Amino acid sequence: MKSWWWCLLLFVHISCAKRIYDVAYPTLGDGKYDSEFPYKDCSKQLAEISETVKMIYSTAFYKTYLFSEETKVKPSDLKDESILKKSVKTLYSHNSVSGTATILYYQDKKIALLTCAHIVDFPDTSLSYYSRGQDGDVIKSVSIRERQTNFIRDLPEGGEVEILASDVGLDIAIVGQTLKAVPEKPLPIFRYPIGKSKELEWGTYLYIIGYPMGYKMITNGIVSSPNRDKKGSFLTDAPFNRGFSGGIVLAIRDGVPNFELVGMAKSVAANYEFILTPSKEFDQSAYNPGMPYEGEVFVEQKTDIRYGITNSISTETIGQFIRDHKKDFEAKEFYLQTLFP
Repeated sequence: MKSWWWCLLLFVHISCAKRIYDVAYPTLGDGKYDSEFPYKDCSKQLAEISETVKMIYSTAFYKTYLFSEETKVKPSDLKDESILKKSVKTLYSHNSVSGTATILYYQDKKIALLTCAHIVDFPDTSLSYYSRGQDGDVIKSVSIRERQTNFIRDLPEGGEVEILASDVGLDIAIVGQTLKAVPEKPLPIFRYPIGKSKELEWGTYLYIIGYPMGYKMITNGIVSSPNRDKKGSFLTDAPFNRGFSGGIVLAIRDGVPNFELVGMAKSVAANYEFILTPSKEFDQSAYNPGMPYEGEVFVEQKTDIRYGITNSISTETIGQFIRDHKKDFEAKEFYLQTLFP
């Protein structure tokens, strides 16, 4: 008799547990992206995905020609390269940007990574002026880019990559490398499905993986303003810092482990102001704060980040970018259209 009661209690307990589970997670099979916190551990999947996410570091090297105001060099004068010989001083400088890139493609010893265009885009030439007006613009300096390096650590044969395609307006770029030999160890590639950003909804739960301030990190956020431009872009409240640009945005469809790529983080809301700074070669250890600074002064843009408003690029936009540059990729034997048919 006692054993019968135990069986009855066990049956009731199991039935109640199943019913509670169904009530707590009634939408896990609705075919939509989940808006609730994952109901079970997903560390294994996130660790696997994070291995495909790399830090990219781009540096442009410039040679700057300074002109005296009396020379009255105009923009039209730059058509003749001999005008550079009239410079009174020559300087060398570099500009560096770091961000995030993800390995989406590997085939026949060719690796391709997705990142943001602003990480690898530098102007060929930049000008500064003494004056601008009706009498014409008088140039103070001309900076010409001499070379550029794009480096991704942890690649099998060194980190130098080339820009395969880039669109500054969309802020999307694909960089790649051709290996000389097949890697001894399997190359980590993002193999989860490419999702649809247009199917994100208010409150969809997201993960973002990137390299803020040079550290690999995973953070989370909630979708706001889904499909805000009718092309699938969206906002999220995920924390964002320098280096997170290019980080992949993941959503879960019908529970763990059903991760999908739904976008790429690109920027954060910010205010900008210009400040005066010493040169980049300034020796801080030799500076005496009690004495007036008498060295060279430069104008630098300061960014005041407004955390909690992160802009993301949709997978629909990324897919269209890859299709639009199909010929560019195929010319170098990269066949990325298989990812976004």
